[in-house]
This record gives sequence, C-alpha cells and structure tokens, in this order.
Amino acid sequence: MVKAVWERQEAADVSVDAARLEELARQILIEIGEDPTREGLRETPRRYAKWWKEFVEYDAGKVDTLFESSTLGQTVMVSGMTVWSLCEHHLLPFSCDLTVAYKSGGVLLGLSKFARIAHKHAHKLQVQERLVVDIADEISDITGTNDLAVMGRGEHLCMTMRGIRTPSTMSSSIFRGVFDQSERARAELFAQLGVK
Repeated sequence: MVKAVWERQEAADVSVDAARLEELARQILIEIGEDPTREGLRETPRRYAKWWKEFVEYDAGKVDTLFESSTLGQTVMVSGMTVWSLCEHHLLPFSCDLTVAYKSGGVLLGLSKFARIAHKHAHKLQVQERLVVDIADEISDITGTNDLAVMGRGEHLCMTMRGIRTPSTMSSSIFRGVFDQSERARAELFAQLGVK
C-alpha cells in the first residue's frame, strides 16, 4: 500500500506549461465562437492557465505530523471538511464533504493534516469513490492503523450542469478494520454524525 501512495505522490509532481495552456484557452474561446481579444476575455487565457497551474501543482505541505496518544483505541473523528476536485470524465468540478474517523493506535495525526491530505488527493482529476480510498490509504500509512473510515458526500456538476441537469448528492465510504467488522463501532460513528 505504501508503494501505491508513493506512486500517486510521484504522479502529482507535475509541472504545468502555462504558456501552452494559455494558447489552448484562446483556441477554446475561438472554437466556441468567442473573440479572445474582446474586453472581457483578454485576460481569460492567462487566468485559465494560472488556475490549472494552482490546481495541478498544489502543495499540501507536511502531512505526517504525529503526536503520542495518551489513550489507546480512542475514536478520533474529523468532519465538515469540504474539498473541490475535477471529475475525470467531464473535467467539471465536484465538491465533497468529508468525514474521517480512526482508532488511535498509540499515535495521533495532527488535526490540520486531515484537511491537507484530503486537499492533496482532491487536486487531481478524480472520481469520488477513489478520492475516499486515496485519503484512507494515506491516513492508514501514516498512522499505522487499519481501523478507519472515510465518508464523502458530494455534488457533481457533471450531473447538475449537463446531461440530466439534476442536482443531487452522492455518498461513498470506505470502512476498514473495526469500522468494517463491528456494527457497534459503525453505530457510534453514525451517532456522532447524527445519522440514524
């Protein structure tokens, strides 16, 4: 599993050719019948390239700050994290509200690291199902615990804006270790989230 996380990190270390992206943006504007030299569009190709550069070259910073835990087996849950990603099928955004829970096994992951890890995996072409797995894999690798759950609830603009044009939310989750094997552990998790 560590090898898979390393390979995903290596793939994310990509440099964006901003000048080429600007050319492509100008071409897209022309192809949809717009004039890239008109007042409102002159800076659009530059802004488009800058946005892609920021998205692809996102740096999550340090994600593996650990603290010694004074208790073993305590459930730690972080919820209410919202990330934005891009659907790899249509290149349209989706937002995803995330909850992560794990049983501490002697170490605790620094609180801000959950959001850093989530953003790190959201800043690439993604599908929600893989996003929750990527987050779970990295947290498991860093903390050394397999007792974890990651739940995501997202709205996908590829469905809201195109095709059926119907807003909806999609839920995806992964339960491992005690959260997979114990109904009681899952019930405790759902109770903390206010889910019946």
